[in-house]
Order: sequence, then structure tokens, then C-alpha cells
Amino acid sequence: MKIYTEIIGNLHAPEWSGRKGPADVEYLELDQWTAQKSRFRLHSDRGNEYAVALRRHAQLLDGDILEYDPARNRYVVIRIRLNDVLVADLSPLAAETAETAVRIAVELGHAIGNQHWPAVVKGWRVYVPLTVDRKVMESVMRTHRLEGVAYSFQPGSEVIPYLAPHEIRRLFGGTGPDSSTHRHEHCHEAV
Repeated sequence: MKIYTEIIGNLHAPEWSGRKGPADVEYLELDQWTAQKSRFRLHSDRGNEYAVALRRHAQLLDGDILEYDPARNRYVVIRIRLNDVLVADLSPLAAETAETAVRIAVELGHAIGNQHWPAVVKGWRVYVPLTVDRKVMESVMRTHRLEGVAYSFQPGSEVIPYLAPHEIRRLFGGTGPDSSTHRHEHCHEAV
């Protein structure tokens, strides 16, 4: 089994996307949770098993190249499937009084926090990953009727360019099926 320890480029970067000729591309398909890890094993779209052991805190992106054989124009490439993201736009609150803007922002924070949904705030926008069915998230937003807050769902791949690596990890890491996004019990172990 081949072990990859570094990212050598990205298919979307100009120096790679401009290469000519038919390429032989083998994909390692990752869900958004596995993409946050630096060590994992999986099978490619061709059934070959590979291991990835990158340095800690390495950030994998869609299109990252793990292997390139120029003689055969052959690549092994990461493909990441990201969930959609709820994007709440608070910019209309800039026209409101400070008191109203703070009240609505706190109400939004309460609505999101009560669901235990992770969120990232960038400027006037709040990004919340789709961790439950979209209908549930829409219902929560409608129930709270936050005046002046417009929201939409956008593909995770369209949101990533606006985020720093730690924000990407917050939105797309730790929200997988094996994590509990809505847990009320807390355990504290003695060390």
C-alpha cells in the first residue's frame, strides 16, 4: 500500500490546470470529515488502497495532488464532498440602531447555539454548516423570525475561499455522523 506524506500541488492552480494532453486521474474521494484529518486510509475510485499521513494540521483541499507521474501524465488527486452551508447575512442590521442590531444578533446566536450548531462569523455574515436536514434548519430560522436577517444555503466549496484554515475546520470538521452535534451530557474525567 502506498503512503502519501505530502501535497505536491492542486489541479485548480494555474501551474497544474494548464497542462496539456489527456490526463489519467485517480481520485481519493473524501467526505468533509475525513478531509479534516491528517492521517487516514481509504480506497480510490479505482479500488486501490492508499494511506495518507500528512504533517499535523495539514489542510486538504479539493483538487490536491498527492502523486504525479509526468511520463504517464498520471495523477492521484483528492476530491472532497462538502455539505452545504447556511449563510445568514446580517448587513441590513447596519442601518438599525445599535440596540436593535445587538438584540437580533444575540437572538440569532441563541437560535444557533440552542441547536449546538457550529458557526463562523466573518464581517456581516454567519456561516453554519448543514449538520441536520435542511428543512430542520429552515424551520429553526422561520420559527425565530429574525427581522433583517436574510439567509440562504450555499455549497461548501463556494464558501471555503472566504475562510481561514481554522474556520474551515470549524465549519466542516467535527460535524460528521460520528460526532454529536446536539449533546447535552457533559463528562469530566479526573486526570
